[in-house]
Amino acid sequence: MVEIGNIRRVLIVGSGTMGMEIGLQCALFGCDVSLADADPAVLASLHDRARAYGQEIVAAGFLDAAGLEGTLARMTPVAAASDGAAGADLVVECVPEDPVLKGRVFAELDPVCPPRTIFATNTSTLLPSMFAAATGRPARVASFHFHLPVWRSNVVDVMPHAGTDPEVTEALVTFARRIGQVPIRLARESHGYVFNAIYSAVNRESMTLVANGVATAEDVDRAWMGIFKMPVGPFGMLDDVGLDTVWHITDFWARTLGDDQLSRNADLLRGYLDRGRLGRKSGAGFYDYPDPAYARPGFVAGRAAGSE
Repeated sequence: MVEIGNIRRVLIVGSGTMGMEIGLQCALFGCDVSLADADPAVLASLHDRARAYGQEIVAAGFLDAAGLEGTLARMTPVAAASDGAAGADLVVECVPEDPVLKGRVFAELDPVCPPRTIFATNTSTLLPSMFAAATGRPARVASFHFHLPVWRSNVVDVMPHAGTDPEVTEALVTFARRIGQVPIRLARESHGYVFNAIYSAVNRESMTLVANGVATAEDVDRAWMGIFKMPVGPFGMLDDVGLDTVWHITDFWARTLGDDQLSRNADLLRGYLDRGRLGRKSGAGFYDYPDPAYARPGFVAGRAAGSE
């Protein structure tokens, strides 16, 4: 069993924006991190992406240049998840929102991971009980959900399912604190945890307004920013999450629930994906980057140029 506070070797499966940031955060606090992804291009760009993100941390005064180099040295891309499994204390999956896929990822790792290894899911809206049995070690499965950007939005949800060993929950809570996160321990399973349950409702209603032709994405953001005095609105935040990730979540629940409105919202997102507009990471989403319209003077008042 992993002793509480003794998680040292971490395997990340799915090394896009979220997986890379989780891996970087773990490496920042001294963990040896292996990162796997089904897309070779994602792995090839891993260190460049991590360095760019790490430079923001350096600029914010949380780390010096030498510390960044040491952090990056602790991050190792691996061609297959099994290559990083043998000594892993913790596996965190960040693959698309599909319970069958998540269960299959863990099932393939179960025979090659030590018995002590904790299997954690970073799912945004699914429940660990939906695929815990498929993993081969349901007692060592729990949700461990981060928020972007991980170093600044440093809250992590720890959500066990009914069969999770309490020692696993305690180990994840302790580890979250060790890597600079504020753990939110949920008493029972609930879709979307705490923040995401609220945030998902905001996203659904925002996309509904645009998909139904009621308002533009820019005007939805103007309303949010103007009233709450926030620097970014719902659609700017969706660009940060990644429209491909948001589409996977929206499409899954549209099909699962047979929800026509969610299907229209998924179609709205699909239109952006089909044009290669994945959000900030691709240079364009609802807005164009690196100079999004919402960040320009006069945007809230309606005097700045639109996103396209």
